[in-house]
Amino acid sequence: MIRKTLLAGVALAAGLMAAGAAGAADLTIGFSQIGSESGWRAAETTVSKMEAEKRGIDLKIADAQQKQENQIKAIRSFIAQGVDAIFLAPVVATGWDSVLEEAKDAEIPVVLLDRTIDTKDDSLYLTAVTSDTVYEGRVAGEWLAKTVGDKDCKIVELQGTVGSSPAINRKKGFDEAIAAHSNLSIVRSQTGDFTRTKGKEVMESFIKAENGGKDICAVYAHNDDMQIGAIQAIKEAGLKPGTDILLVSIDAVPDIFKAMAEGEANATVELTPNMAGPAFDAVIAFKENGTVPPKWIQTESKLYLPDTAQAEYERRKDLGY
Repeated sequence: MIRKTLLAGVALAAGLMAAGAAGAADLTIGFSQIGSESGWRAAETTVSKMEAEKRGIDLKIADAQQKQENQIKAIRSFIAQGVDAIFLAPVVATGWDSVLEEAKDAEIPVVLLDRTIDTKDDSLYLTAVTSDTVYEGRVAGEWLAKTVGDKDCKIVELQGTVGSSPAINRKKGFDEAIAAHSNLSIVRSQTGDFTRTKGKEVMESFIKAENGGKDICAVYAHNDDMQIGAIQAIKEAGLKPGTDILLVSIDAVPDIFKAMAEGEANATVELTPNMAGPAFDAVIAFKENGTVPPKWIQTESKLYLPDTAQAEYERRKDLGY
């Protein structure tokens, strides 16, 4: 009797999975992607395509080239096309209410990916699939505080895009973590816009302002790509990144693991590029069964150090970062 019940349960689960896959194959989803400003962003796009293919979903991606006006145009285009859902990775946190009202009026659910928005009406989106970006900053700050101990440490900070939720939250978390340590202080902070080129440029200015870099104890970068740029600037200044200056950043892209394996970086906090997988599943469940997901679907964040860097680099380098 137990065996028959178990078999019936397996058959029912298989039937639901098959029905879900069949329904997914009929879905068309528009994705307003910020752009390809970083290795992580490119990986998110690649992984999103892979996850859509697994489910038989027609995924239409619009690259906004880091401009909010392009994202708004893309969303309106998706609405006009009558897509089944819209994914939005918002370049900044504000200014979305009007266009999302249009999507709501068209009964097209919107899912936020990897970033959140500032709105008084959270009915404008179905769910947000993100990491805890405040936590990411806090982990980075706690690692630095533990690493330097009682030593006085002047920190320079490479911030992400001004007005973006990761930049706001990663700064907040880091500031909270170091607030209890009077020996730690941020002496310079400027946006590197989440890019390697800008990260290098800003780091060069920090080095010039801080005694050729000799007064800098650590660099906190809101993403790995800016940190990769900073590493280049530090080397060109005749200093040893990872030794003369400590480096901690966020994202966990392959190149930062390569840098850690080579002794040129010290720590990174992971941000998974697979935001689309949970988002697709939430949309499918909503469309098929009317299941309303939680307002926030949280992805995992984890600290990585040099001891596993080579293995992580080998594991991640072919994932499209």
